[in-house]
Amino acid sequence: MSGKRYLSPLLSPGIRDFFREAGEITRFALRFLKEIWVPPYEFREVIRQSYQIGFRSLSLVGLTTFIIGMVLTLQSRPTLVEFGAEAWLPAMVGISIIREIGPVITALICAGKIGSSMGAELGSMRVTEQIDAMEVSGTNPFKYIVVSRIVASTLMIPILVVIGDAIALFGSFLAVRVKGGVSLTLYFNQVFESLEFGDVIPSFIKAFFFGFAIGLVGCYKGYFSTKGTEGVGRAANSAVVIASVLIFVIDLIAVQITEFLGLI
Repeated sequence: MSGKRYLSPLLSPGIRDFFREAGEITRFALRFLKEIWVPPYEFREVIRQSYQIGFRSLSLVGLTTFIIGMVLTLQSRPTLVEFGAEAWLPAMVGISIIREIGPVITALICAGKIGSSMGAELGSMRVTEQIDAMEVSGTNPFKYIVVSRIVASTLMIPILVVIGDAIALFGSFLAVRVKGGVSLTLYFNQVFESLEFGDVIPSFIKAFFFGFAIGLVGCYKGYFSTKGTEGVGRAANSAVVIASVLIFVIDLIAVQITEFLGLI
């Protein structure tokens, strides 16, 4: 009897479904890595999707990170004042935003907005047989609608993270300015003097993986959506949940690698 037949009765249906879906997503990712190198290249669709993902998410990312920067500063200041370390506030907030809070918050916002949008859009195309019609007409739907969206998401999330970090730091400065009267130049000098290579580069690199995970899961759930409008809603919802979990898993792995390399 094979090992699979020994293990199968010991696993609950939920665990078996988890491993089955993990395998399907991995196979979907491998197909993307194969198709991305094969012509024709859909540059115009990638640009269009980049605009949809980047520009239309900018206001939400900006508002959220601005508030996060202010709240983080206002919450941290009383503790630092109590220990006579108020001068360290810009450095502490700057490192926290650049290293962790900025990338993770931006990625979670994009998982909610972009992941659900991709799941719903591709799911609608699947249940209305638009994807089947593309296959019949000789167009490669995976190449046109999946590869272009994953590439656009992978490229745009790091840019949104950089913009979100800058807006969060500005929100933090306004909170410091109201409480302490620190000038803009002094505040950002203290922030940039505290930042090192190990704070900036790993944060930027993991943002690419966040973008890839969001695009991959959103497209996967929508591409294989079934059961009509109910299935479309379920695809959008599960795309957000899975992408959010993957963001935390990627962040945990990135922290372990950065620590192993001695960058923090």
